[in-house]
Amino acid sequence: MAEGIMIATTANWESEVLNAQGLVMIDFWAPWCGPCRMISPTVEELSKEYSGRLKVMKLNTDENSEIATKYKIMGIPTIMFFKNGTKLDQIVGVVPKQQLKAKIESFLNS
Repeated sequence: MAEGIMIATTANWESEVLNAQGLVMIDFWAPWCGPCRMISPTVEELSKEYSGRLKVMKLNTDENSEIATKYKIMGIPTIMFFKNGTKLDQIVGVVPKQQLKAKIESFLNS
């Protein structure tokens, strides 16, 4: 896992996501998912660019199916945004880095 990216699990979901202060971006992925591997470098770049302003996490949907089911993850990759424990939005599929940056900026400035 890249520097600055935390692993989200069923065990730490409440403490690291729901009780987190500030903006959290979670990448729902699985090892067998080709598009997940395509967006992974973008997620890593964003983690570095927004270090200290954005918490970036990755959740393996195969290993944490309870969370994936709870949030109705139907396709991966899904990028989900939370702020102060509240789900704000999600993006499904591989999208350009600029689209993710625009979303992050709008949430940081709101």
